[in-house]
Amino acid sequence: MARYLESVCKMCRREGMKLFFKAERCYTDKCSFERRSYAPGQHGQARGKVSEYALQLREKQKVKRVYGLLESQFRNTFKDADRAKGITGENLITLLERRLDNGVYRLGFAGSRVEARMMVTHGYFRVNGKKVDIPSYRLKQGDVVELVEKRKKEEKILQNLKSAERHPAPEWLTIDKDNMKGTVSRMPRREDTTLPMHEQLIVELYSK
Repeated sequence: MARYLESVCKMCRREGMKLFFKAERCYTDKCSFERRSYAPGQHGQARGKVSEYALQLREKQKVKRVYGLLESQFRNTFKDADRAKGITGENLITLLERRLDNGVYRLGFAGSRVEARMMVTHGYFRVNGKKVDIPSYRLKQGDVVELVEKRKKEEKILQNLKSAERHPAPEWLTIDKDNMKGTVSRMPRREDTTLPMHEQLIVELYSK
């Protein structure tokens, strides 16, 4: 699978907002976005007219980068959202929130979605007692996500849980820190997202 190997801080600067790729660092004055909030590149500080298409494209790129998906993965998720009942844009955000790697991050086990994806692929978690190492696995109501026993005392994970106190788990997830597990108490809703997103622009882009 293709991987992005350049500075992830450039993506935050390109999208004009923090995407929280570097966990705790993003909350300090060492954050690159805090020091240089303009777009990267020679003409990053130039101001030009932004077309409707450019707005739609930037919104798609932003959401895709927030959840760490490749273009094909994101497009397939959009197709699933379009086929589902309800509002396509809201369905899209809900499907992205239901990803296992996102759930691990939102529960506080990982400091970023990048770290959460690594943990999932390395077999750190069980879902309903069964090992799941697929980051795109879609959580369902009632699912229990639990750290495997040998990982429960890892210092890094304990630090992540402590740091996560500044951004508690959303209402659709219930965290049990004593037993190192979380439960999907209900399906996520559009209002449960923490970053500003204009999903209708993405719908308009893919509808062309």
